[in-house]
Amino acid sequence: MHVRGRFDPVEPPAEGREKFTHMSEIRNYTLNFGPQHPAAHGVLRLVLEMDGETIQKADPHIGLLHRGTEKLAESKPFNQSIGYMDRLDYVSMMCNEHAYVLAIEKLLGIAPPERAQYIRVMFDEITRVLNHLMWLGSHGLDIGAMTVFLMCFKEREELMDLYEAVSGTRMHATYYRPGGVYRDLPGSMPKYQASKWRSQKDVDRLNEARSGTMLDFIKAFTDRFPANIDDYETLLTDNRIWKQRLVGVGVVSPERAKALGFTGAMLRGSGIEWDLRKKQPYEVYDLLDFDIPVGVNGDCYDRYLVRVEEMRQSNRIIKQCIEWLRKNPGPVITANHKVAPPSRVEMKESMEELIHHFKLFSEGMHVPPGEVYAAVEHPKGEFGIFLMSDGANKPWRLKIRAPGFPHLAAMDEIARGHMIADVVAIIGTMDIVFGEIDR
Repeated sequence: MHVRGRFDPVEPPAEGREKFTHMSEIRNYTLNFGPQHPAAHGVLRLVLEMDGETIQKADPHIGLLHRGTEKLAESKPFNQSIGYMDRLDYVSMMCNEHAYVLAIEKLLGIAPPERAQYIRVMFDEITRVLNHLMWLGSHGLDIGAMTVFLMCFKEREELMDLYEAVSGTRMHATYYRPGGVYRDLPGSMPKYQASKWRSQKDVDRLNEARSGTMLDFIKAFTDRFPANIDDYETLLTDNRIWKQRLVGVGVVSPERAKALGFTGAMLRGSGIEWDLRKKQPYEVYDLLDFDIPVGVNGDCYDRYLVRVEEMRQSNRIIKQCIEWLRKNPGPVITANHKVAPPSRVEMKESMEELIHHFKLFSEGMHVPPGEVYAAVEHPKGEFGIFLMSDGANKPWRLKIRAPGFPHLAAMDEIARGHMIADVVAIIGTMDIVFGEIDR
């Protein structure tokens, strides 16, 4: 004999059937997407107003990673805030530094040596590849493609070794300095050691590309990287599930992309050929040969294709920089010791240089009064620094133009009418990092 439990369905009485049917109709409700959701990057709370499975309104709640970077930078000498820039978009570290040091150099009226400019451009493009590998891996993982994530991180690890070799740290490099870069490229790469986890044979294989200089190591990477990109595309570009999740999702027209303040791949994916490296060249970009990939339909799939092609173009730029750097040795930081510290040898031999060193590290540099805006073509779009100086040793005002901010602000417009699953694809296509959005 069956005894009815608490959760067994109840047959409504005949006279109340109409009332029960009415109550079970789909109603609008509000849903919190994140911050716990793995696709919400840990610090995005997206409040979705739903009509069944369809999004009526998407309201991003930001500020969960706000650290007051702009105000902190206004309380420290100019040269002590470079480390703060690394921590904004923490997967494109050197590109953030670049905009900041460009702004200081504009106010000071100085230009770094040509070798330093080539090193900066090369590391900007290495950083772009780093960023796009992180984006492709996590975007794939969000949508369900696990293998691409592992493949991207394998290559990413080698590029992180370059950061570490050149600056001493894997992520927050503080390598770009006003007037140039911290030091020249090292003559050798760190090598793996044999251990109980790695046999000597494995170590020899891993160290094969590390036997020469850093430029040799980067050259070996650029030679094999296009084949790796082909592998990513084999897994994704014509993949039926990938296309079903991206094609026609998050369409933005060229007019709306401009009106919403999009930059970078978000703007180029909508068919507008705007890239600061070509339109407002800085450093030595006007001397290099590369193309700007542009989308047609303005959907998530086009933005994916644009970023994949950008990796190929970055590879081209890195190769050209390697060629130039091999042929042209020289200084990598300005000889003006009011801006850049003297070498250790000079400091220990000359009283004047010792005073320069002491003043620079205790008080910092005094930047002439004025205001300036410097922008770079960051992997995510236009990253700009607005800097005001009153002649003191620290900024009077610092304002950061984060590329991801207008992209996230358009979430409501892009997501309306889509399903919940499409929100994951839209967040992925925006390539959002909250360090720069919350600042």
